[in-house]
Amino acid sequence: MKNELTFRYAQRSDAPLILQFIRELADYEKMSDEVVADEETLEEWMFDEGKAEVLFAVVDGKEVGYALFFHNFSTFLGRAGIYLEDLFVKVEHRGKGYGKAILKQLASIAVERKCGRLEWSCLDWNQPSIDFYRSLGAEPMSDWTVYRMTGDTLNNLAE
Repeated sequence: MKNELTFRYAQRSDAPLILQFIRELADYEKMSDEVVADEETLEEWMFDEGKAEVLFAVVDGKEVGYALFFHNFSTFLGRAGIYLEDLFVKVEHRGKGYGKAILKQLASIAVERKCGRLEWSCLDWNQPSIDFYRSLGAEPMSDWTVYRMTGDTLNNLAE
């Protein structure tokens, strides 16, 4: 059936495609200069270490979107959750319901795995995405601020 949306999990051989999606997302988010990932690193951390998963949205044999996610843990709920790191639909495939379908599939995975929540972050300026997430019933965590350490700061604290 033409234009039927299906899903598939990424395989090791998909590392170049995953990296392509990451770069397209970074370009959309105006953060291309921050991408240092390469295919070998993705293969190691995703497929050797099992630290993240990728779900592709596929139409007519072509990947039109992806979600990169991993498990986190809520001590308050006493169970794992799914953290959605990346959700991206190629520009030419937007407005067709694929983003909602990907989130619906992730929600199904979370429920199937008995996870307590599905959560993600969104850039403050990305109003189209914010509106989309709110339309699905997602709520912003306005009382929380994300903190991050990388590079020298992380290494200095570890010493």
